[in-house]
Amino acid sequence: MTHPRLPVALLCLTVVALIVAGCGSSGGSSSSSESTSSPATGEQTTAAASGTALTGASVSGLGTVLVDPEGFVLYEFAKDKGTASSCYGACEQAWPPLLTKGAPSAGEGAMSSQLGTSERKDGSMQVTYAGHPLYTFVEDKGPGEANGNGAEAFGGMWWVLDEAGSMVEGSASSEPEPAPEEAPEEETTESSGGAYGY
Repeated sequence: MTHPRLPVALLCLTVVALIVAGCGSSGGSSSSSESTSSPATGEQTTAAASGTALTGASVSGLGTVLVDPEGFVLYEFAKDKGTASSCYGACEQAWPPLLTKGAPSAGEGAMSSQLGTSERKDGSMQVTYAGHPLYTFVEDKGPGEANGNGAEAFGGMWWVLDEAGSMVEGSASSEPEPAPEEAPEEETTESSGGAYGY
């Protein structure tokens, strides 16, 4: 009578132990996945949505100007009245507003005291600096470009801003460096000359 009961009791204990172990490991993995995923998504939301951090960057010909998290130059639109944007439709296609879902923050070269937000007609929040709504420009293809500075479009002038929130006049300059190609040609002529001499 003892023999049949012993294996059954052992089997039950084994099953219970496996279930407890399974629950413990799944609980551990879910909590660890939550802890790793939530900071990552938090960082992505902050970086993408709130413009973390609005910073200053040196642009040749303009000095240090405000840039977005990707390093693209930011503009003010002179037609805007206070913090209210007047750039909609075709204007916002060419000059996309810098939007935020949380409080924007300032990094090096920018002042947090100058940061603010303004509600657009669609309910989205636009970042402002020194009371100016901020925009990027579609013709700027990379960091360090300021192709829209001093442009007149959609009924007003567009200017990049410095750390104080003042417009910066001038135009960005870039100097491409040509690569010389004469050296390889000289080497081939010398080697072929040596072969003929022999």
